[in-house]
Amino acid sequence: MERILLIGPGAALDRVSARLDADFSYEVVEVPGDVRSRDAGLYLYEPPQLAGGDFPEGVACTEGGRAAGVSLDVAVDVLKGGIADGLVTCPLNKAMLQSAGFNFPGHTEFLAEKLGVGADKVCMHLCGHDPEDDAPKLRVSLVTTHPALREVPGLVTQERILHCLRLTADFVRTLGLSGPVGVCGLNPHAGESGKIGDEETRIVIPALEAAKAEGLDVVGPIPGDTIFHFAAKGDYPAVLAMYHDQGLAPLKLLHFSQAVNVTLGLPYPRTSPDHGTGYDLVGTGKASIKSFQAALDMARALVSSKGGQA
Repeated sequence: MERILLIGPGAALDRVSARLDADFSYEVVEVPGDVRSRDAGLYLYEPPQLAGGDFPEGVACTEGGRAAGVSLDVAVDVLKGGIADGLVTCPLNKAMLQSAGFNFPGHTEFLAEKLGVGADKVCMHLCGHDPEDDAPKLRVSLVTTHPALREVPGLVTQERILHCLRLTADFVRTLGLSGPVGVCGLNPHAGESGKIGDEETRIVIPALEAAKAEGLDVVGPIPGDTIFHFAAKGDYPAVLAMYHDQGLAPLKLLHFSQAVNVTLGLPYPRTSPDHGTGYDLVGTGKASIKSFQAALDMARALVSSKGGQA
């Protein structure tokens, strides 16, 4: 077992543990850096700003958003300080994060800025992951993340597509996979040679040609209504989708309980469950931990691939 550092309010953790009557033991550390001198095990650091806070279960509240934002800030310092080699985040409520004064659309943008990368330099990627099942999995990168749908065409650029292809191809190699990255078209039927929109001919195809010139194994543009059928059969180790629901609707259809969110382009591995906060499941005993288990397993694999241990 490695050293795992939990960051957040201890009272909330203890309340849930007591309700579940779980044998959940951890050691509290006064400062995050203390874990570097400890044996393998589970540790908790509670940021002073969260001590004594009221964090009601199963409801969206500003206090919960503040706990998430403060904990993320600490996590960034932990990574930059060399205390940890990777990060697994839990679902957060984006509206409550912003209500608490953290003006970010979500984890991806928050971590990109705080780690000095820039939101335009990272790529949101979600992948089905189950180490006990070797059947083909969907792995999907997104050119755009959370803009309104009407804004998407203006955000799909040759530079952005090429950058996401580089990151996705590198991730595929890290996983030890091979084969071409399949690229979606933006329009129905991938534009029908310019008859249904010209973004494919003006933007997507030139980006693919530039990627091939760099030696990347890519193919497309392929219509969004067919590419995932072939990807799920194993023809493509990953797919680059142009917008959120184009890529994540098919992925969550197949891998809702065992999918992982990975932020490509950060200096440290970061993973997360692919689902939301699930307030309606709190206290019901019906919530699944499979996606979190997959996220933790993926983080371990990515940290190991970079030679890390913590």
